[in-house]
Amino acid sequence: MTPERLRALCLSFNAAVEEFPFSPETSVFKVLGKMFALTALDARPLKVNLKCDPQDAIRLRAEHPDLIVPGWHMNKRHWNTVTVSGGPAGELPERLVRELVEDSYDLVVAGLPRADRLRLDRP
Repeated sequence: MTPERLRALCLSFNAAVEEFPFSPETSVFKVLGKMFALTALDARPLKVNLKCDPQDAIRLRAEHPDLIVPGWHMNKRHWNTVTVSGGPAGELPERLVRELVEDSYDLVVAGLPRADRLRLDRP
């Protein structure tokens, strides 16, 4: 997956926006003010921090120990750092990366107040 495709994927979700609160190099993707992905799109290897269910996080880290690790500078119980491409250990299948980004977005949306969730469901 390329940086352009990762950005497009993150922005494809309803109400998703890209912001730069930490530095011009660090893209933070949010839904209604809540972060669901954090990445330096120019970095090599390309990595992204994604929210994850704690049980799934443990499983994914065990299945892909060189590509999915506890979230760097994040709550390690709820966040993973995922090597998307260019890493020495290879890369994850694009389908899995898409699923992980979507799961992160869905977890953040699930934690929003009910009124916000309903607003997101409207066309």
